[in-house]
Amino acid sequence: MTSNPILLIGGSGIVGRWTAHFLRKAHPEVPLLIGGRDLAKAKKAAAEISQAEGVKIDLTAEDLGLGDRPVSAVALFFTDERAAGLHFAQSRGVPYLTISPGLHEIAPEIAAYIHRPDAAPIVLGTEWLVGATTIPTLEFAKDFSRVHAITLSALLDEEDAGGPAADADLERQMKTMPLSLTRREGAYVWRSGDEGKTTFRAVDGTEMDAFALAPNDVISLATVTGSPNVQFNLAIGVTSTRRRGEPMSTEIIIELEGEDHTGQALRTRHAVVHPEGQMPLTGFGVSMVLERLIGLDGKPATPAGLYFPYQLLDSTAYFSRLKQMGGILLDLDVL
Repeated sequence: MTSNPILLIGGSGIVGRWTAHFLRKAHPEVPLLIGGRDLAKAKKAAAEISQAEGVKIDLTAEDLGLGDRPVSAVALFFTDERAAGLHFAQSRGVPYLTISPGLHEIAPEIAAYIHRPDAAPIVLGTEWLVGATTIPTLEFAKDFSRVHAITLSALLDEEDAGGPAADADLERQMKTMPLSLTRREGAYVWRSGDEGKTTFRAVDGTEMDAFALAPNDVISLATVTGSPNVQFNLAIGVTSTRRRGEPMSTEIIIELEGEDHTGQALRTRHAVVHPEGQMPLTGFGVSMVLERLIGLDGKPATPAGLYFPYQLLDSTAYFSRLKQMGGILLDLDVL
């Protein structure tokens, strides 16, 4: 474990603030650099927590404007068209995590890893809410001997503000990726147009209009489970909590089909819910990945490699802390 600060580029945004909050709560002594293109905003965010400093980031400079200042890890919370944060992390030999690039945008990270596989860990963090889908899905999949289909359905409340960077990322992915990757009968296919439109039932049973999306969950879960059918759908509307007069939340519906360990047909349906929406879950996942990368959890630091978040996160620790921060796992009736 190192005493050098963790650099949060875009750390003054909503997800960055949540990440800093969770890191500070779990590790009061770990220094943080809240990096941003707007120094005033970075300093303001840093002033909200202890052991933090706001710094100006220059994405056109090889050293990001930090000179020789050491860091222990780099997390990026917005789209970096120059891949400057990635190259900086590799040049320093420190872990790098990005949560912005869509499935169709990860070529720079893959190329950087192929070119310098021993430089540092690189984490492709654009799973839905950074582990909130994959970790529970893989846990529920343990009840199956074979998984035939995985259907993931996320519901964002229309009042769930993601901040300018998060909103821009989602809008960019929807515009630049009109086709959404899905696995169907063992083949990877692209859903578009009317084929990308669907519906799903929210936690309270309300039918929601949804559209296909392709976060990294599709490819990662298809690979690790071997399921020949994997799809991800997103709806933006009113969440179940708000329909019953409570504040908005965020919902992830996880449906699995296959065979149990006796060979009998099995279908399950679960949900992950957080009462404060998408941002806390995302920041929580980022903080846990950073902990694992540099060994804040008491284990050896993660070696150089190319990773998805689910490969780094311990499910027992994840679920325990998810419960502590208000997250809920629900067993739902199979429809």
